[in-house]
Amino acid sequence: MNFFDAQDRARRASRRLIGAYVLATIAIVAAVTTLVGVVLFNFVQNGYGYAAEFGYAKGEFLAQQAPVLIGTAVLTTLFILGASLFKTSLLSSGGGRVAASMGGTPVPADVQDPLRRRLRNVVEEMSIASGVPVPEIYVLEEESSINAFAAGFTPSDAAVAVTRGTLELLDRDELQGVIAHEFSHILNGDMRLNIRLMGVLYGIMVLGLIGRLIVRGGHHTSIISSRRNRGAPVALVIGLGLVIVGGIGVFFARVIKAGISRQREYLADASAVQFTRQKTGIANALKKIGGYSAGSLIRSADPEEISHMLFGTGAKFRGLFATHPPLVERIQALDPSFMPSQFPSVDARERHAAPGAESLPSALAGDVTTALASGGAAYLPDSIAESVGQPESEHIEYARHLRQSIPESLYAAAHSPDFAYLLTIALILHRDGSTVARQLSVVRDQLGADRARLVKNYYDELLETGGEYRLPLLAVAFPALKLRPGQELAYLVSLATRMIEIDGEIDFYEYCFYRILMSNLGKAIDPSGQRSAVRARKKELRSAAINLLRVLASYGHKSRDQSDVAFKAGIGTLGVWARDYDYDTDEHSYTVAVLDRSLDVLLGLNSEGKESLLRAISATAAHDGKLSIGEAELIRAVCATLDYPLPPILVRRTMEQPANDDAHS
Repeated sequence: MNFFDAQDRARRASRRLIGAYVLATIAIVAAVTTLVGVVLFNFVQNGYGYAAEFGYAKGEFLAQQAPVLIGTAVLTTLFILGASLFKTSLLSSGGGRVAASMGGTPVPADVQDPLRRRLRNVVEEMSIASGVPVPEIYVLEEESSINAFAAGFTPSDAAVAVTRGTLELLDRDELQGVIAHEFSHILNGDMRLNIRLMGVLYGIMVLGLIGRLIVRGGHHTSIISSRRNRGAPVALVIGLGLVIVGGIGVFFARVIKAGISRQREYLADASAVQFTRQKTGIANALKKIGGYSAGSLIRSADPEEISHMLFGTGAKFRGLFATHPPLVERIQALDPSFMPSQFPSVDARERHAAPGAESLPSALAGDVTTALASGGAAYLPDSIAESVGQPESEHIEYARHLRQSIPESLYAAAHSPDFAYLLTIALILHRDGSTVARQLSVVRDQLGADRARLVKNYYDELLETGGEYRLPLLAVAFPALKLRPGQELAYLVSLATRMIEIDGEIDFYEYCFYRILMSNLGKAIDPSGQRSAVRARKKELRSAAINLLRVLASYGHKSRDQSDVAFKAGIGTLGVWARDYDYDTDEHSYTVAVLDRSLDVLLGLNSEGKESLLRAISATAAHDGKLSIGEAELIRAVCATLDYPLPPILVRRTMEQPANDDAHS
């Protein structure tokens, strides 16, 4: 299943969730209204508040009490909707909020503990390989079981959490398999669905919680002062009724969770194998859950709310209510020869040995590099569109070597809330000497001489490392950037804008990095908010798509003829969008301002339109089998804008590869 199929699956699941929510709400409202009606009828017939002689027939009672019953139905509906919206809003501040609410402890960037350092390394490598910012990382210190989850609305506000047992009992390959499983949920849009599901479940279960509270309070009151407080029995009846109604909510909640979650776990397991290209890691992690006394149980949170988002079940739901496939079936899907009698014996006292220090190679291993590496053009192996949201084992291996080869000073700066800010500014600096001098002058005026000197040092070191390190460094620095106050992040945006406009025009080299930074920061600052796309009709969307393809074709080729061939290759995939396009009137007046406006308009595309656009971009860039640095950066910027996680565009060095084919170098 590719990225676009996964997105469609998530949307279908969302529609099923809405339908199930409506049905559950109707059932609960009907039950509450019936309960209130029964209580009122008995209240009247027994003389509480009314004279007994005014007893009604049922028909008369319903006619007389219709306003109360209708009001009860309306208020109950609003209460359920409000509770769901409240819970969703509470969780909308990002995945870190979910992890913290479950007792998660953040893993700092400068962590020294070997096990937590290994966890951070694995997460960072998976992020670089996936083309998404590094998520916040948490450990559930009170949980000795083996489990994990990913939470958030978008990759830019995601958090990954693992239990202490996961750290202590799994080796690196097993941990990588679990993290790859969770990244599948991040890349395929499952996280947003999980947040919505948590909100829905809270709304339809909250009445049961209230009922339990009333029963406890009402029972206590009825024992102490039932004779003086004649309302106590009524409160107790209402509480018991709400508990029963809550049972309806719990039933629907479990069925909804099971129906939506179970198949996604199979797909995430399969994706983890695809990412890592080895089945033993995730299969052995699952086997250890089966052979461990604590299994995957979670005790720091209500499993009714969170079981659907966990790596393991986290609870003892079975059959119809199981949110995960049976453990043995999950393992056998990866290892068909496995038998239940083969579960390993896992003893918590025999923790996995702490990992040793990882070697730090001075350069990337092998003949694999990216189109952003120094050396210019590259020969594309596959369609760019097919790689979106689908990192391969080669991407992960590349990411591991790249992370290990980042110069120590840059790597340390990326993990520091103070220095990550300055490193980001250095990443934006222009490559032209005279422009850089003016930009550094602005930094000196705004941040002082000492910080400007650090920015210059980072910039000089970045020039020596090569272009392939720029986006990974931003991905690694992202968690540290998010720790800065919102006001400072807004100032960073303002400063970055001034710097790229300092010479009166915006270079594509600066613009692409700037666009990626702004896109990720915007989603991190307001995770649940929808960036406002420019409202556009079909004609405007068509024009914006054509402008984007023309910019890409022009930027990646030195001659007009080459540009035209690439442009036609891309526009030919747009079908009806390009049917009436007049090539003779194309003035080639495509600037960064046009590109910026076009990307804002293209945010309004539906999923099918975005997929078609991405395939057109791929055809434009790949028409000659080569990809320049400019094309690669622009494609990454477009994908970041459209929320498409694009892994590094890997290529293989060849003897025939030109020394440099970068149109803007």
